[in-house]
Amino acid sequence: MNWLTNVVRPKIRNILRRETPENLWIKCPDSGHLVFYKDVEANQFVIPGSNYHMRMGAAARLKSIFDNETWYDIALPEVTADPLKFRDERKYVDRIKDARAKTGMNDAIKVGYGKLEGAGVVVAVQDFDFMGGSLGMAAGEAIVRGIELAVEKQAPFILFAASGGARMQEGILSLMQMPRTTVGVQMLRDARLPYIVVLTNPTTGGVTASYAMLGDVQIAEPGALIGFAGARVIEQTIREKLPEGFQRAEYLREHGMVDMVVHRHDLKATLGRLCRILTKAPMPEVIVPPEPAPEPEPDVAEIVPATSDLPVPVPAPVAAQTPAPAAPSA
Repeated sequence: MNWLTNVVRPKIRNILRRETPENLWIKCPDSGHLVFYKDVEANQFVIPGSNYHMRMGAAARLKSIFDNETWYDIALPEVTADPLKFRDERKYVDRIKDARAKTGMNDAIKVGYGKLEGAGVVVAVQDFDFMGGSLGMAAGEAIVRGIELAVEKQAPFILFAASGGARMQEGILSLMQMPRTTVGVQMLRDARLPYIVVLTNPTTGGVTASYAMLGDVQIAEPGALIGFAGARVIEQTIREKLPEGFQRAEYLREHGMVDMVVHRHDLKATLGRLCRILTKAPMPEVIVPPEPAPEPEPDVAEIVPATSDLPVPVPAPVAAQTPAPAAPSA
């Protein structure tokens, strides 16, 4: 029996075993229900039942914003990978390599140029999967390059913020990106171009203390965590209990920190409308298809052909009329 139990059965189990993808199901952080990954992806990474907004990658975000899901990737300046030769538990360069392999991005921000409802816009997206979307030298250069392109194209600049703050592995060089990006925003002000910020979950730290809060219009996704310091640190500092929903998008809208909270499904239309209002652009032309021409009335010969088997009615004979006799002459 050893041969049957130790050899044959394991081989049969291996044959019958199916390979299941790791991300086949997603657990909703809000309700705890398991949801099919393909359904969440098709719904722009919004849980269908609870409307919980999951994090969205940079490429998927750009695809959801631009017309026809097409855009031009903007080449970003190269920076020193490890300026301080930093090392904690691991080398900083190794962390960068792992993040690039995981996300397929060079750094935490991706910049694209394309059409939004027919008008050109520049969009920069922070990807939280790349080292928590932290702000480093490369991210600062990406934002400045996107702003310069917007000024060059005379187009609105839209930023999707998602970050845990400044990147500690770059020290003061990371903190220097806060004033650099603020100066870049001033370039948009001088060029009288719209700067729209979309705050996603989470947006914290030095990003919140700089370019993420300088938009002409501040939009937030539902339930997004937005703030500088964490709630626990604030409670320990002020020694008070924070109100319910503190630092969430809805709470901040009620207290004037953001202008509106927009569902992800309505985000593209909202951004397009804001860009038209702020640039005084006309409404996009709606192409109405021409009405089809009326069909000509069919010929009678086409309806009843000459070779039809239907009986043809024969007209009744007309009786011959005899002329009336002429009147006798006088």
